[in-house]
Amino acid sequence: MSRLVSMKPGEGRLVAWAFLYLFAVFSAYSVIRPIRDEAGVAGGVNNLSWLFTGTLLAMMAVNAPFAALVKELPRRKFIGITYRFFILNLLLFLVLFRSVSGEANVWVGRAFFIWTSVFNLFVVSVFWAFMVDVFSSEQGKRLFGFIAAAATLGGILGSGITATTVQSVGVPMLLLVSAGLLEFGVQASKRLGALTEAFNRPAGGAAVSSDAAPIGGGVMAGLTHALSSPYLLGIATYMLLYTVLSTFLYFQQAEIVDRTFADRGARTAFFARIDLLVNALTLGGQLFLTGRIMKSAGITFTLTVVPVVTAVGFLLLGLMPTAAIVVGFTVLRRAGNFVFARPSREVLFTSVSREDKYKAKSFIDTVVYRFGDQVGAWASSGIAMLGLGAGAIAWAAVPLGMAWVATALWLGRRQEETGTRGTVVPATAS
Repeated sequence: MSRLVSMKPGEGRLVAWAFLYLFAVFSAYSVIRPIRDEAGVAGGVNNLSWLFTGTLLAMMAVNAPFAALVKELPRRKFIGITYRFFILNLLLFLVLFRSVSGEANVWVGRAFFIWTSVFNLFVVSVFWAFMVDVFSSEQGKRLFGFIAAAATLGGILGSGITATTVQSVGVPMLLLVSAGLLEFGVQASKRLGALTEAFNRPAGGAAVSSDAAPIGGGVMAGLTHALSSPYLLGIATYMLLYTVLSTFLYFQQAEIVDRTFADRGARTAFFARIDLLVNALTLGGQLFLTGRIMKSAGITFTLTVVPVVTAVGFLLLGLMPTAAIVVGFTVLRRAGNFVFARPSREVLFTSVSREDKYKAKSFIDTVVYRFGDQVGAWASSGIAMLGLGAGAIAWAAVPLGMAWVATALWLGRRQEETGTRGTVVPATAS
């Protein structure tokens, strides 16, 4: 293991259970993701933008109840309650998919599309909130890249299960498989929580907070702290620019691929090859690069890699909007996100209070994320309605990419300052 990740004595079991926890959670999501995508198409491609809007509204609705759980219950309880709530939802959809047909089935599919989009961001956000509560900033820089590889492996397993069995066992059975994987994640989180109680951090690290005490605070603290703390607002801006620019690239990719490939089979094969290449680069990068580069080059560098690639990529697309540029840009950006941007973004939260690790982080990872989707989608649609085409989207994205670079530089330097001093970033502006 030491050849893959730099671990210190006592960290091995923590990393192993964290790895199994994320592997189970992401496998559960990956099993049902193709079902969600098919349900969205079955409900009408023209209605997808409204499904994204519904997802944003649902995200906003569930954040307050989750914050209430965080306020009143200890960590080991509210994590289990959150995941088992989603397990019950899966069982409800199992019954609905088996019992309805025709137009009612289409509406169940639309509800499932929105629910799965909420489920995806929420369960993964809770996982990473747990990680930044368990591990220090120094540990996160060494270990988060390796732990994140569990999501890549889980994605491969989950999508493989669905691809090979959906026609023989049907959708309801796959929902049951997803629920079982999610329950395994609950058990892994409990084991991890029990281990942290007896784990002594390396010298200089902050003490592990009690797993038995409620976090407390206000129900709306996630929103208010994210808007009032310059550091948290910077993380929210980083996330917003990431999602807006991701949506811009998605629309660019769709237009260029549609123009380049006339056959549906050729388009499907094109997307499949991109996914295969991204997964291969991601897994190799997470296992062999993330921890080493984050430790040697620093978080400022790893936070900035993807924003720089994005600004340059959109500049090239504006000059030469070809399929080859789209492939190179998409692969580098998606793989870079999982290898560098995502682990670095999680390390940022190791410098905030326990309350903000769960409440503000959840708000940023879910509501801000989906709001960025909406901004990007409607902005792209508006540019297209003006008849300006893909080139205009690329040129509009370049200054946003440069703003993303500036945000990454500021956040990285601020985190390195607080990490060196061992201080916690205040929840509000001082």
